[in-house]
Amino acid sequence: MRNRAVVSVIGRDQKGVVARVSTYLASCNINIEDIEQRVMEGLFIMTMLVDLSELSITLDELVLGLRQIGEEINMETRLRLAGGSPERKRIALLVTKEPHCLAQLVHDRDAGLLNGDLVVALANHPDLEPLAREHGIPFLWTASKDKAAHEEFLLARLAEHKPDLVVLARYMQILSARVIDRYPFRIINIHPSLLPYHPGPNAYKQAWAEGVRVSGCTAHFVTEQLDAGPVILQDVFHIRVGEDTLDEVKARGQALEAKVLSQAVQLFLNDQLVVKDKKVIFRPGRYPGVAVGGGG
Repeated sequence: MRNRAVVSVIGRDQKGVVARVSTYLASCNINIEDIEQRVMEGLFIMTMLVDLSELSITLDELVLGLRQIGEEINMETRLRLAGGSPERKRIALLVTKEPHCLAQLVHDRDAGLLNGDLVVALANHPDLEPLAREHGIPFLWTASKDKAAHEEFLLARLAEHKPDLVVLARYMQILSARVIDRYPFRIINIHPSLLPYHPGPNAYKQAWAEGVRVSGCTAHFVTEQLDAGPVILQDVFHIRVGEDTLDEVKARGQALEAKVLSQAVQLFLNDQLVVKDKKVIFRPGRYPGVAVGGGG
């Protein structure tokens, strides 16, 4: 993949996009080796594998040119160098008492699956401090009985650690607009049901009591509407009605929660997600790469 890059274009479908981008690349003496494009519900997504061997301008100039085109046609344009990994991002974790999601993220970080660093864990209880500190994650907590004071604590600590992503690893509190607006589409939550079914608390109890035979969990971006943000990933598990206890249902669900949350985090860290019209769209992923510019 040496001397190759990936150009991606995402936005509302319109005429002339392929021609506009192709003409610009040709003017820079860039050869297009492969192209993939599709339209989903009016959203145009295109990925080009290009050869930069005979590039006639600097890489910075190429990025700026693509960005200008994106601004003119109101689309997002990106250039990624093929063969590398996206720039590592900073991750802040919000936790309460349940350890399974934190433990999974630590495991996947240590296994090299997370292209990011767990820079801090913030909590409203001290229960998970030993787990966090054992794995080198700074841990800070303050009680949430005073909601306003707890939120000030969160905002101050997040501002200090400057996360690219905030992960609610079973953080059992509702965030206000002040926090959400500070990190738009950069807060990921895991909910123990197949949203929009069983929102709010006690989702496993609801499913078990109703005799649901298939339940699951949902990783989604956090918005002001409770458990209603754009869905990233969902997965399911089966319930043996009349046989499984509520504790067995919870244990099965929690194991799945941890995996789905980590997978959603990995997609974000690898720049494989884009949110358009309140929906999460996966970028075409045929070519590995590292983002070096973008806009639109």
